[in-house]
Amino acid sequence: KPSTVPQHLTASPGFSHRSHGRREPAPTCWFSHHRAHHSLFSAFSEFGLLYSVRVHRNAAVAGPGYYALVKFYSARDASRAQRACNRQRLFQKSPLKVCICTRQKAFQQQVLALRSYKCKELANYYLGFNGWSNRIITLQNISGFDLENEELGGLPERQCLKYLCVVEVTLPHHGICTRGLGIAEAYVENGRDPLEFVMKTGNVQKLAVEKALSGAFQKILLIVLENGKVAVEYNSAQEEPIDSLTDEELRGLIQVNDLSLEQLNLEEEEEFLSDFCFDEGHLLEGRQSN
Repeated sequence: KPSTVPQHLTASPGFSHRSHGRREPAPTCWFSHHRAHHSLFSAFSEFGLLYSVRVHRNAAVAGPGYYALVKFYSARDASRAQRACNRQRLFQKSPLKVCICTRQKAFQQQVLALRSYKCKELANYYLGFNGWSNRIITLQNISGFDLENEELGGLPERQCLKYLCVVEVTLPHHGICTRGLGIAEAYVENGRDPLEFVMKTGNVQKLAVEKALSGAFQKILLIVLENGKVAVEYNSAQEEPIDSLTDEELRGLIQVNDLSLEQLNLEEEEEFLSDFCFDEGHLLEGRQSN
Protein backbone atom coordinates (compact mmCIF):
# COMPACT_ATOMS: atom_id res chain seq x y z
CA LYS A 1 0.00 0.00 0.00
CA PRO A 2 1.43 3.45 -0.81
CA SER A 3 0.94 4.73 2.76
CA THR A 4 2.93 2.06 4.59
CA VAL A 5 6.10 2.96 6.45
CA PRO A 6 9.16 1.25 4.90
CA GLN A 7 11.01 -1.47 6.80
CA HIS A 8 14.51 -0.58 8.00
CA LEU A 9 17.79 -2.47 7.84
CA THR A 10 21.16 -1.37 9.17
CA ALA A 11 24.38 -2.47 7.52
CA SER A 12 27.66 -1.85 9.30
CA PRO A 13 30.78 -2.53 7.25
CA GLY A 14 34.00 -2.85 9.26
CA PHE A 15 36.98 -0.92 7.93
CA SER A 16 39.73 -1.07 10.58
CA HIS A 17 42.00 -4.14 10.57
CA ARG A 18 45.03 -5.80 12.19
CA SER A 19 47.91 -7.59 10.45
CA HIS A 20 50.36 -10.14 12.00
CA GLY A 21 49.79 -8.83 15.50
CA ARG A 22 50.89 -5.34 14.54
CA ARG A 23 48.20 -2.68 14.48
CA GLU A 24 48.07 -0.96 11.13
CA PRO A 25 46.62 2.52 10.68
CA ALA A 26 43.00 2.10 9.71
CA PRO A 27 42.12 3.67 6.38
CA THR A 28 39.50 6.37 6.48
CA CYS A 29 37.53 4.37 3.92
CA TRP A 30 38.12 1.74 1.30
CA PHE A 31 35.94 3.50 -1.18
CA SER A 32 34.21 6.79 -1.47
CA HIS A 33 30.87 7.64 0.07
CA HIS A 34 29.27 7.56 -3.38
CA ARG A 35 30.69 4.13 -4.17
CA ALA A 36 29.52 2.79 -0.82
CA HIS A 37 26.00 4.02 -1.53
CA HIS A 38 26.04 2.51 -5.02
CA SER A 39 27.38 -0.85 -3.79
CA LEU A 40 24.80 -1.11 -1.01
CA PHE A 41 21.96 -0.15 -3.32
CA SER A 42 23.02 -2.75 -5.90
CA ALA A 43 23.39 -5.50 -3.28
CA PHE A 44 20.11 -4.98 -1.46
CA SER A 45 17.93 -4.09 -4.43
CA GLU A 46 18.18 -7.73 -5.52
CA PHE A 47 15.76 -8.58 -2.70
CA GLY A 48 13.07 -6.04 -3.55
CA LEU A 49 12.26 -2.41 -4.23
CA LEU A 50 14.18 -0.03 -1.99
CA TYR A 51 12.69 3.10 -0.48
CA SER A 52 16.05 4.67 0.30
CA VAL A 53 19.69 3.99 1.18
CA ARG A 54 21.51 6.38 3.48
CA VAL A 55 25.20 6.06 4.27
CA HIS A 56 26.75 7.81 7.30
CA ARG A 57 30.21 7.98 8.82
CA ASN A 58 30.74 6.16 12.09
CA ALA A 59 30.89 8.15 15.29
CA ALA A 60 34.38 9.06 16.44
CA VAL A 61 34.27 6.53 19.30
CA ALA A 62 33.42 3.70 16.88
CA GLY A 63 36.48 4.09 14.70
CA PRO A 64 36.75 4.87 11.01
CA GLY A 65 34.17 3.48 8.65
CA TYR A 66 30.54 3.79 7.66
CA TYR A 67 27.12 2.50 8.59
CA ALA A 68 24.04 2.53 6.42
CA LEU A 69 20.28 2.63 6.84
CA VAL A 70 18.47 0.69 4.11
CA LYS A 71 14.70 1.01 3.81
CA PHE A 72 12.52 -1.49 1.96
CA TYR A 73 8.88 -1.02 1.05
CA SER A 74 8.21 -4.62 2.07
CA ALA A 75 8.99 -6.08 5.51
CA ARG A 76 9.26 -9.51 3.89
CA ASP A 77 11.91 -8.26 1.47
CA ALA A 78 13.84 -6.69 4.35
CA SER A 79 13.81 -9.96 6.31
CA ARG A 80 15.04 -11.91 3.30
CA ALA A 81 17.84 -9.43 2.74
CA GLN A 82 18.90 -9.58 6.38
CA ARG A 83 19.08 -13.37 6.43
CA ALA A 84 21.01 -13.54 3.17
CA CYS A 85 23.46 -10.68 3.72
CA ASN A 86 24.32 -10.79 7.41
CA ARG A 87 28.01 -11.62 7.99
CA GLN A 88 28.61 -11.87 4.25
CA ARG A 89 31.33 -10.21 2.17
CA LEU A 90 29.12 -8.59 -0.41
CA PHE A 91 31.40 -6.00 -1.95
CA GLN A 92 34.37 -5.69 0.42
CA LYS A 93 36.89 -7.90 2.23
CA SER A 94 35.33 -7.61 5.67
CA PRO A 95 31.80 -8.97 6.28
CA LEU A 96 28.82 -6.76 6.87
CA LYS A 97 26.73 -6.95 9.99
CA VAL A 98 23.10 -6.59 8.91
CA CYS A 99 20.18 -6.40 11.32
CA ILE A 100 16.55 -5.33 11.36
CA CYS A 101 16.01 -1.97 13.06
CA THR A 102 14.13 -2.33 16.31
CA ARG A 103 13.81 1.33 17.19
CA GLN A 104 11.02 3.06 15.31
CA LYS A 105 9.91 6.67 15.37
CA ALA A 106 6.99 7.72 17.52
CA PHE A 107 4.73 8.35 14.52
CA GLN A 108 5.03 4.81 13.16
CA GLN A 109 1.32 4.18 13.78
CA GLN A 110 0.36 7.30 11.85
CA VAL A 111 -0.67 6.78 8.25
CA LEU A 112 1.90 8.56 6.12
CA ALA A 113 1.17 9.17 2.46
CA LEU A 114 4.02 8.57 0.05
CA ARG A 115 5.14 11.36 -2.18
CA SER A 116 4.03 11.13 -5.77
CA TYR A 117 7.38 10.07 -7.23
CA LYS A 118 7.57 7.22 -4.72
CA CYS A 119 4.06 6.14 -5.70
CA LYS A 120 5.19 6.05 -9.32
CA GLU A 121 8.20 3.93 -8.37
CA LEU A 122 5.92 1.39 -6.69
CA ALA A 123 3.49 1.35 -9.61
CA ASN A 124 6.26 0.86 -12.17
CA TYR A 125 7.90 -1.89 -10.12
CA TYR A 126 4.78 -3.97 -9.37
CA LEU A 127 2.48 -3.08 -12.28
CA GLY A 128 4.92 -2.26 -15.07
CA PHE A 129 5.28 0.93 -17.06
CA ASN A 130 2.22 0.05 -19.13
CA GLY A 131 0.20 -1.15 -16.16
CA TRP A 132 -1.08 2.25 -15.11
CA SER A 133 -1.72 5.73 -16.45
CA ASN A 134 -2.73 9.13 -15.14
CA ARG A 135 -4.35 12.26 -16.52
CA ILE A 136 -5.19 15.74 -15.28
CA ILE A 137 -8.95 16.28 -15.14
CA THR A 138 -8.80 19.89 -14.03
CA LEU A 139 -6.21 22.41 -12.89
CA GLN A 140 -7.79 25.62 -11.64
CA ASN A 141 -6.52 28.88 -10.24
CA ILE A 142 -8.30 29.53 -6.93
CA SER A 143 -6.02 32.34 -5.79
CA GLY A 144 -7.43 35.00 -3.51
CA PHE A 145 -6.25 38.58 -3.97
CA ASP A 146 -5.98 41.44 -1.51
CA LEU A 147 -9.32 43.26 -1.68
CA GLU A 148 -7.91 46.65 -0.83
CA ASN A 149 -5.41 46.51 -3.69
CA GLU A 150 -8.09 45.26 -6.06
CA GLU A 151 -10.30 48.23 -5.22
CA LEU A 152 -7.42 50.57 -5.91
CA GLY A 153 -6.89 48.91 -9.26
CA GLY A 154 -3.30 47.95 -8.55
CA LEU A 155 -1.35 44.76 -8.02
CA PRO A 156 -0.66 43.70 -4.42
CA GLU A 157 2.92 43.80 -3.25
CA ARG A 158 2.58 40.28 -1.79
CA GLN A 159 0.24 38.00 -3.68
CA CYS A 160 -0.93 34.50 -2.78
CA LEU A 161 -1.06 31.96 -5.61
CA LYS A 162 -3.26 28.93 -5.04
CA TYR A 163 -4.11 26.14 -7.48
CA LEU A 164 -6.43 23.16 -7.20
CA CYS A 165 -5.92 20.01 -9.26
CA VAL A 166 -7.81 16.75 -9.75
CA VAL A 167 -5.86 13.80 -11.20
CA GLU A 168 -7.20 10.41 -12.29
CA VAL A 169 -5.14 7.20 -12.07
CA THR A 170 -6.25 4.20 -14.12
CA LEU A 171 -5.13 0.56 -13.83
CA PRO A 172 -6.54 -0.91 -17.07
CA HIS A 173 -5.58 -4.53 -16.39
CA HIS A 174 -7.35 -4.49 -13.02
CA GLY A 175 -10.37 -2.35 -13.87
CA ILE A 176 -9.57 0.25 -11.21
CA CYS A 177 -9.85 4.02 -11.57
CA THR A 178 -9.18 6.47 -8.73
CA ARG A 179 -9.02 10.23 -8.34
CA GLY A 180 -7.05 12.51 -6.11
CA LEU A 181 -7.35 16.18 -5.22
CA GLY A 182 -4.43 18.46 -4.47
CA ILE A 183 -4.09 22.09 -3.45
CA ALA A 184 -0.85 24.05 -3.44
CA GLU A 185 -0.07 27.65 -2.67
CA ALA A 186 2.86 30.04 -2.60
CA TYR A 187 3.42 33.75 -2.11
CA VAL A 188 4.79 36.12 -4.72
CA GLU A 189 6.72 38.63 -2.67
CA ASN A 190 6.94 41.18 -5.47
CA GLY A 191 3.64 41.27 -7.34
CA ARG A 192 5.10 43.61 -9.92
CA ASP A 193 7.87 41.22 -10.97
CA PRO A 194 6.50 39.20 -13.93
CA LEU A 195 9.40 36.70 -13.87
CA GLU A 196 8.81 35.79 -10.24
CA PHE A 197 5.08 35.50 -10.89
CA VAL A 198 5.58 33.11 -13.83
CA MET A 199 8.10 30.92 -11.97
CA LYS A 200 6.00 30.72 -8.81
CA THR A 201 2.89 29.92 -10.85
CA GLY A 202 4.64 27.02 -12.59
CA ASN A 203 5.95 25.63 -9.30
CA VAL A 204 2.53 25.85 -7.62
CA GLN A 205 0.85 24.12 -10.56
CA LYS A 206 3.39 21.29 -10.45
CA LEU A 207 2.98 20.86 -6.71
CA ALA A 208 -0.83 20.77 -6.96
CA VAL A 209 -0.62 18.09 -9.66
CA GLU A 210 1.81 15.97 -7.66
CA LYS A 211 -0.30 16.20 -4.50
CA ALA A 212 -3.37 15.15 -6.46
CA LEU A 213 -1.46 12.23 -7.99
CA SER A 214 -0.33 11.09 -4.55
CA GLY A 215 -3.92 11.33 -3.29
CA ALA A 216 -5.17 9.14 -6.13
CA PHE A 217 -2.58 6.46 -5.36
CA GLN A 218 -3.63 6.34 -1.69
CA LYS A 219 -6.84 4.64 -2.80
CA ILE A 220 -4.97 1.72 -4.36
CA LEU A 221 -3.91 -1.36 -2.37
CA LEU A 222 -1.07 -3.47 -3.76
CA ILE A 223 -1.09 -7.00 -2.33
CA VAL A 224 2.09 -8.97 -3.02
CA LEU A 225 1.53 -12.73 -2.66
CA GLU A 226 4.11 -15.30 -1.59
CA ASN A 227 4.54 -16.49 -5.17
CA GLY A 228 5.42 -12.96 -6.26
CA LYS A 229 2.15 -12.23 -8.00
CA VAL A 230 0.49 -8.87 -7.34
CA ALA A 231 -3.20 -8.37 -6.58
CA VAL A 232 -4.75 -4.91 -6.67
CA GLU A 233 -7.77 -3.69 -4.73
CA TYR A 234 -9.60 -0.39 -4.42
CA ASN A 235 -9.43 1.09 -0.92
CA SER A 236 -13.03 2.14 -0.36
CA ALA A 237 -12.13 3.67 3.01
CA GLN A 238 -10.38 6.48 1.12
CA GLU A 239 -13.29 7.16 -1.23
CA GLU A 240 -14.22 10.80 -1.80
CA PRO A 241 -17.15 12.57 -3.52
CA ILE A 242 -14.92 13.42 -6.50
CA ASP A 243 -14.71 9.71 -7.36
CA SER A 244 -18.35 9.57 -8.49
CA LEU A 245 -18.53 12.83 -10.47
CA THR A 246 -18.11 13.25 -14.20
CA ASP A 247 -15.26 15.32 -15.63
CA GLU A 248 -17.65 18.16 -16.46
CA GLU A 249 -19.10 18.17 -12.96
CA LEU A 250 -15.63 18.25 -11.45
CA ARG A 251 -14.57 21.23 -13.53
CA GLY A 252 -17.63 23.19 -12.45
CA LEU A 253 -17.89 22.37 -8.77
CA ILE A 254 -15.04 24.55 -7.47
CA GLN A 255 -16.30 26.83 -4.69
CA VAL A 256 -13.38 28.50 -2.99
CA ASN A 257 -15.23 29.40 0.20
CA ASP A 258 -15.84 25.72 0.98
CA LEU A 259 -12.20 24.65 0.71
CA SER A 260 -10.07 24.11 3.78
CA LEU A 261 -6.40 23.18 3.68
CA GLU A 262 -6.66 21.62 7.14
CA GLN A 263 -9.57 19.40 6.11
CA LEU A 264 -7.61 18.21 3.09
CA ASN A 265 -4.55 17.34 5.21
CA LEU A 266 -2.23 19.14 2.83
CA GLU A 267 0.18 20.58 5.39
CA GLU A 268 2.90 18.02 4.71
CA GLU A 269 6.37 19.10 3.68
CA GLU A 270 6.55 20.36 0.11
CA GLU A 271 8.47 18.21 -2.32
CA PHE A 272 10.76 19.53 -4.97
CA LEU A 273 9.31 18.74 -8.37
CA SER A 274 11.12 18.87 -11.63
CA ASP A 275 10.23 15.74 -13.58
CA PHE A 276 6.50 16.10 -14.21
CA CYS A 277 5.44 16.69 -17.81
CA PHE A 278 2.21 18.61 -18.23
CA ASP A 279 -0.44 18.06 -20.85
CA GLU A 280 -0.58 21.53 -22.36
CA GLY A 281 -4.17 21.00 -23.43
CA HIS A 282 -5.29 20.39 -19.88
CA LEU A 283 -3.30 23.35 -18.57
CA LEU A 284 -4.84 25.65 -21.16
CA GLU A 285 -8.28 24.33 -20.44
CA GLY A 286 -7.81 24.87 -16.70
CA ARG A 287 -6.75 28.48 -17.24
CA GLN A 288 -9.61 29.22 -19.61
CA SER A 289 -12.12 27.91 -17.08
CA ASN A 290 -11.06 30.65 -14.69
